[in-house]
Amino acid sequence: MSGQASLAPAQIEAAIELIVQQRGAQSSACPSDVARALSPDHWRALMPAVREAASRLARQGKIEIAQRGRAVSAEGPWSGPIRLRLPRKD
Repeated sequence: MSGQASLAPAQIEAAIELIVQQRGAQSSACPSDVARALSPDHWRALMPAVREAASRLARQGKIEIAQRGRAVSAEGPWSGPIRLRLPRKD
């Protein structure tokens, strides 16, 4: 997508939504998958921005943030790895 480590929030949100949609209802994505898609060489620098964008999207109901298979608060704080997925009704 881009080689830049500095991207607009809307670009990051769009990438999250695209990747989560591509994974489908039965799967999820790691925030690092999004960061790597946006900037393969500088993905680590994007991780805080990806997590912030995921939080915004989760507050809007567009995605869910999950840990150990369960949805967690969009507000965080999250301890440990998180996954991004389409909202589920379970």
